[in-house]
Amino acid sequence: MRIENTARSSTVSGRSGISRGGVGGGFFLAEETAVSHTAQAQAAAPTAGIDALLALQAVEDPLFAKKKAIRRGNALLDTLEGIKADLLMGQVSEGRLNQLMALVGQARERGLPGLDHLLDDIELRARVELAKFGRYPGV
Repeated sequence: MRIENTARSSTVSGRSGISRGGVGGGFFLAEETAVSHTAQAQAAAPTAGIDALLALQAVEDPLFAKKKAIRRGNALLDTLEGIKADLLMGQVSEGRLNQLMALVGQARERGLPGLDHLLDDIELRARVELAKFGRYPGV
């Protein structure tokens, strides 16, 4: 919300007619002060704009989706590099294979045909390695 006018109100007077010269410094009301009336409570405004806000939140930002896909792809490549290093050392960790299976499941959300074929090959190899540990995920 932008505030356009910052000028002070000219209806406020500078000082009241009460002098501060008295002893004790207590609070006193001026005799001329009139009792102000309070305004009646009004009904709340209808919430018609909430539907529009919820619909706007449901629309996915294409730039955010692209960044999310890049982040997932980088995580998948990093996990595959870790598995490659584990294979060169002679033993693949079961935790890294489980992480790979989770990342493959997330990457399938995009539904690209060429990517799905590649993910099928990666998932098959991860299942074979998990089977060596005696685990058969998703069977």
